[in-house]
Amino acid sequence: MQYDPIKRSLGKVFNKTPFLRKMFYKLLDILLLRSWHVRKELRKWAASGAVKGNVNVLDAGSGFGQYTYFMSGLNIHASILAVDVKEEQIADCNAFFRKALIPRVVFEKADLTTFVMNDHFDLILSVDVMEHIAEDEKVFANFHASLTQKGMLIISTPSDQGGSDVHDHDHGESFIDEHVRDGYNINDIQEKLKKAGFSRTEAAYTYGKPGQVGWKLSMKYPILMLNTSKLFFILLPFYYILTFPFALLFNYIDLHSKHKSGTGLLVKAWK
Repeated sequence: MQYDPIKRSLGKVFNKTPFLRKMFYKLLDILLLRSWHVRKELRKWAASGAVKGNVNVLDAGSGFGQYTYFMSGLNIHASILAVDVKEEQIADCNAFFRKALIPRVVFEKADLTTFVMNDHFDLILSVDVMEHIAEDEKVFANFHASLTQKGMLIISTPSDQGGSDVHDHDHGESFIDEHVRDGYNINDIQEKLKKAGFSRTEAAYTYGKPGQVGWKLSMKYPILMLNTSKLFFILLPFYYILTFPFALLFNYIDLHSKHKSGTGLLVKAWK
């Protein structure tokens, strides 16, 4: 299953004006359960007072830029560097942020296996990125080198408990074709981070049973329909009218529950 064609189709619709782009970000925040968990951790970080005054933030694998946009509103003194390997997304995000008059945000093309800015960032965020990179230990070492002494890393990624929906897919393959791994073991990813030099790590499962149901309703089934035919764009509003209240409820339960297992991981690490 390919995400990129769907992304391009959505981009054509929502990139026409800054207002539509902001609406798109709001929709992603509501529909994507990972966004619920990530935004919760970002709010906790902003409220903790761990870093005061001007801060430097790295959005490592920025994609559409929705998390960069969210972080730009959390701290008016934050300077955010957002990097991605896709030039078209970098150009697109830079254009939007300029039109929206959002200061202190820059998007640049970068390869995380080689990108390092020593002792520079107070926060590094990496959402749905590590499952795409085979040389993950290089990236973890670069993250460690790039953080300040009090800096924190936040990673959201699929777990090995059915991440990328492999347990519901024929032959145990990932639902998302672009992934190089189906998910991380909760202990293995923390060991890799400690090997990279991090002194302390925390990890928790996301996408427990409620979240898995919510994800299928809000994301999996619509994407499968759109990959079948673009005509389903016409039917999407009616689909979401029926399913959205249930997806919202399942996402809320997942966010406020502790899970013994889950198809997602939220990992934090400190230098």
